[in-house]
Amino acid sequence: MIDPVRRSLLCRLGRSSAGLAVAFGLALGLVLAGPGGAAGAEFNAGTMRVHTPVAFSTPAAARNGAAYLIMQNRGSAADRLMSASTPAAARVELHSTVTEGGVMKMRPLTAIDIPAGGTVRLQRGGQHVMLLDLREPLKAGASFPLTLVFEKAGALEVTVNVEPVRGTGGHHH
Repeated sequence: MIDPVRRSLLCRLGRSSAGLAVAFGLALGLVLAGPGGAAGAEFNAGTMRVHTPVAFSTPAAARNGAAYLIMQNRGSAADRLMSASTPAAARVELHSTVTEGGVMKMRPLTAIDIPAGGTVRLQRGGQHVMLLDLREPLKAGASFPLTLVFEKAGALEVTVNVEPVRGTGGHHH
């Protein structure tokens, strides 16, 4: 989704044929960049590629948050995300959201499997990196380091961009 400022710029550029070409290129770039506009934000360790790490802003009183990302295993052997850590929170856990009796509940995970040649998305309403006892609220526009530890690929530090909360899909922390 394109925010109102970017949409306004695209509309103004689209009033001439040259502007239309620029607007198309800009729009394509925004779509390919995905959340946060971080085109090409990818991090690599061995055969593991991690891209689009994002967290959503939290209210001032919030004690917890979550990080989401995409892990791609380009190798011929499975790997596992074993743990994560960040200076932004006192503790970090791997979690999964499950629905039991119509109620969404979080369950801690010991690891997250990434199959050989496979892609795993950590996303709202599913598996995610839980940030417990935040040291300060997550503010839109900020970023923080997150170290992911894989069984085979080893440790990988990524930069998580904090975005404003959008919609109510999934759960909030």
